[in-house]
Amino acid sequence: MRWFETPNYDFIGTQRITAVISGALVIISLVAIFGMGLNYGIDFRGGKEYVFQFEQGIDVVEMRAELAEPLGVQPEVRRYGADNEVMIRTDAEGEITEVREIIESAVTAAYPDNPFTVIKTDVVGPRFAEDLRIAAINSVLFALAVVFIYILIRFKKWYFSAGAVAALFHDVVIVLGIFTIMAEFAPFDVTIGQSLIAAFLTIVGYSLNDTVVVFDRIRENSIIYKTMEFKKMINKSLNDTLSRTVITSVTTLFVVSVLFIFGGEVLKGFAFALVVGVILGTYSSLFVASALVVLLEQRRVQAKT
Repeated sequence: MRWFETPNYDFIGTQRITAVISGALVIISLVAIFGMGLNYGIDFRGGKEYVFQFEQGIDVVEMRAELAEPLGVQPEVRRYGADNEVMIRTDAEGEITEVREIIESAVTAAYPDNPFTVIKTDVVGPRFAEDLRIAAINSVLFALAVVFIYILIRFKKWYFSAGAVAALFHDVVIVLGIFTIMAEFAPFDVTIGQSLIAAFLTIVGYSLNDTVVVFDRIRENSIIYKTMEFKKMINKSLNDTLSRTVITSVTTLFVVSVLFIFGGEVLKGFAFALVVGVILGTYSSLFVASALVVLLEQRRVQAKT
């Protein structure tokens, strides 16, 4: 931990390099999102949902592969409580009973020695799915708006709000882009549903907490070191909070990594989003939010002169 005893790293000096890295990641993510389209789950596009209970445990990855061909689309297959209970969600065409018969036939053929019963059947209508999708988008946008207002009230400078919101937008867009790109080859469920929206809001909260700690130190140092150059004062503030930032990030990353590894099939997508979000949130707090504050402050000073 000697790296953090008296750190003096030039974070702001790397702003051109980090701007290129962040810009490239955001552009790639946006191209993937608008080019490939978002991989919505049943929650946000509508479909059918079935819960099967088997006598013995079942491999959900294997079952997903077995059902893809007869259904004509890749279904969502997750554990539903115990190892022998499975939830199957699909937007395959046909009436709910027709799709159920297709699934039952495929499952009977694939697992002849493992009898099952259907304990739940449900339909997520397209209108309900659309309402959920709109509500999810609004929740993220509302969170960003509240963050902007909160930072503005607390620090009384608009460029602090702009830097914080830009960093949060940076984190959310990149995570969304990663999930979009991984949709074709991920070994676990990366569809965009309610659990991923919960992950986004968690990422916003985590990244904001890190950023506010840095901004608090900037405010304190701006009073103590009134004659210090603004860029150097920002850099000092980042170094002052570096130990806390790294320790918090590492411990949080350890917890969410354990959740990803041992949390089961249902939680893998959510936990993976948190893993990526913690890494991005730490990076954006150190290199994005503060760098934008410096840039906007310089622009403000230049506009006055």
